[in-house]
Amino acid sequence: MALAYKIAVIQLYPKPLDIESNHTRAMSFLRDAASQSCDLAVLPEYHLTGWVPSSPEFIPLCARYQKYLDSYCSLAQELNMSIVPGTIVEKHGDELLNITYFIDNKGKILSSYTKKNLWHPERPHLTSSGHDRHEAFDTPIGKVGMLICWDLAFPEAFRELIAGGAKTIIIPTFWTLADCNEAGLKANPLSEKLFLESTLVSRTFENTCMIVFANAGGPKGEVEEGTFVGLSQVAVPFKGSVGKLGDEEGMSVVEVDMKILEDAEENYKVRQDMGGKEWHYGYSLTREERT
Repeated sequence: MALAYKIAVIQLYPKPLDIESNHTRAMSFLRDAASQSCDLAVLPEYHLTGWVPSSPEFIPLCARYQKYLDSYCSLAQELNMSIVPGTIVEKHGDELLNITYFIDNKGKILSSYTKKNLWHPERPHLTSSGHDRHEAFDTPIGKVGMLICWDLAFPEAFRELIAGGAKTIIIPTFWTLADCNEAGLKANPLSEKLFLESTLVSRTFENTCMIVFANAGGPKGEVEEGTFVGLSQVAVPFKGSVGKLGDEEGMSVVEVDMKILEDAEENYKVRQDMGGKEWHYGYSLTREERT
């Protein structure tokens, strides 16, 4: 029997390097989500520090990750609400890892995921999860998979999660209009907005899944033209984007009847085909078959 869940996507503005202020505002948004009886709330990528790896302050802040992770675990238990605290960049030895967590409503970490497909400017600074598998896992809102930002561009990541039974894909993101080269911006200054609006909904149809997409937003009333794209949303087959935000900091609460995913699968039979003997693309799902 399908259930309905209330989900909050929090489009936080990460003030560069202002970790305490960002954490305080994140906690306030999370309490607001809980006051609206949300089952899950999701923050964006780099929500604590922003992305400023060239600053000498960045790495010392990343070394303090445990304090904030523990804080979100305690808050999830207090609020009786599952939380995905965006991503937290963590310093482990000489490596920086960009990690997202699923914390259930009892304050327990059910799973974590380290960003695999690093955006080009991230590669000199972050360590990818490499050949680790994309794993789906059980949560209070059903079977979930997690990706981060540029992972969105790789259909293979979705297929591996869907093959593992994921019904919901959660994607914390820090995606701006400036993530486009000069030629692309000349062709279309809103190219990255078009990328996101085209791809998010397509992935839900391709995989008969729900996507919870939480992007960074700009400061309220002060967003400079050509910077933040926002567009945080929940996306599902048939309906497309639900509760989509603009480019400023804010929160959207969406209630989703999960039966829509069953209805979409009954229509498109993507999962059925993937699990059948006549599935043509098995080699793309498992590394063993490729080798």
